[in-house]
Amino acid sequence: MQIQLDQQGNSTVAIIRSDEVVIKEVQDALDLMATVRYEADCDKLLLHKSGLAEDFFELKTKLAGEILQKYVNYGFKLAIVGDFSVYDSKSLRDFIYECNHGKQFFFMSSEQEALEALHAIR
Repeated sequence: MQIQLDQQGNSTVAIIRSDEVVIKEVQDALDLMATVRYEADCDKLLLHKSGLAEDFFELKTKLAGEILQKYVNYGFKLAIVGDFSVYDSKSLRDFIYECNHGKQFFFMSSEQEALEALHAIR
């Protein structure tokens, strides 16, 4: 896993690059958050969909909710980049829609969109 930083003004986003699944369970998400805060000194994170276990996208597992709640508790912002059209769950589509209209979590189709969303929030 590599952490690449994207800086725009006073805003820094940590972009996670990995060929493996980085988050399989809640503790992995907490560890990643701690690593990013320690190594990059920032609270905005961009992660590709491939870095998340597929269970994240099955809302009935509650993995997404638990992870996002931890990130809210610690004031972390998160953008997940990927193609979410492959999921046919109405609940997941609604969840993604609500997240994208907030200021904490984003599901975007490109890194550029994700960076713009993260840099726009303070």
